[in-house]
Amino acid sequence: MHTSQLNKKRQQLDVLIENKVTFAADNSELSIYDTYQRAQKVALHSKELLFCAMLSGKKVMHVESSQYHKAFLPHESFVLAPEQGVLIDFPQASMHAPTTCLAIEISKDKINAVASALNMQQSFAHDGGLFEYVPQLVHSQHNSQTQQLLERMVHLFSEQGAQGAQRHYLIDLSLNELIARLLQQQSRDLLLANSDKPRLKTKISDALLYIEEHLNETLDINTLCKIACMSRSKFYQQFKLAFGTTPALWQQQLRLKKARNQLLQGHAISQVCFDVGFNSASHFSRVFKQTFGIAPKECRH
Repeated sequence: MHTSQLNKKRQQLDVLIENKVTFAADNSELSIYDTYQRAQKVALHSKELLFCAMLSGKKVMHVESSQYHKAFLPHESFVLAPEQGVLIDFPQASMHAPTTCLAIEISKDKINAVASALNMQQSFAHDGGLFEYVPQLVHSQHNSQTQQLLERMVHLFSEQGAQGAQRHYLIDLSLNELIARLLQQQSRDLLLANSDKPRLKTKISDALLYIEEHLNETLDINTLCKIACMSRSKFYQQFKLAFGTTPALWQQQLRLKKARNQLLQGHAISQVCFDVGFNSASHFSRVFKQTFGIAPKECRH
């Protein structure tokens, strides 16, 4: 199905709130939700893990079980654990500017299979392996690679034609990548949150903390390798496996996240740029917009 055909199917409105277009695959289901009028406390629930990404507009997510009440915006991911419910407000939706969200439902068996495969490749000394899905809410900005992956998945799921076997194979690959990104994020957060606990303390987590504590400094790979007691090739391999990115890109993501928080607090763009370690204001503005979809100056409004 071409993009124009997909859009045509979305425009066949059954309801104005959370109008749903769904495409199924073996271990997952992808839905696009369009909402055309303002609404409050619309319920969403899934028996399986639900990976959501905002495409346009704004939602406010309310998860009573964890006292969570926050805005959900484009370039962000919101992951609901199986059986976890959410109530959604639509403060900006209208007929000419609908609020649109992508949701991918993924089976628990598929998540466990990817976690097992990742654990087979990693060499951290943890009981039970580093990668284990933790059934809790995840809400974060995602990077350009995840954004591109989601766009590719929309195309794959909505594509209909004679090449059914190839389509299912490519969907399976993209699902593996999406689950790996989620697991890598959770394992990173777990390591950082528990780095002082003996069972979870590793040389990699020591290197992560060093990067965070020296965020505005040029990344020194040799220092990180010494902290982790690994060769350069081994360090890069283990870091990429655990966290889905290179040390340099991970440092950049931390810098941008800190910069965004400072801008939202009203700090000057030039001050924020250099405080977090960027040497060029134009480079900072470019990567900030690539990551968050808006320019730094728009973040301060």
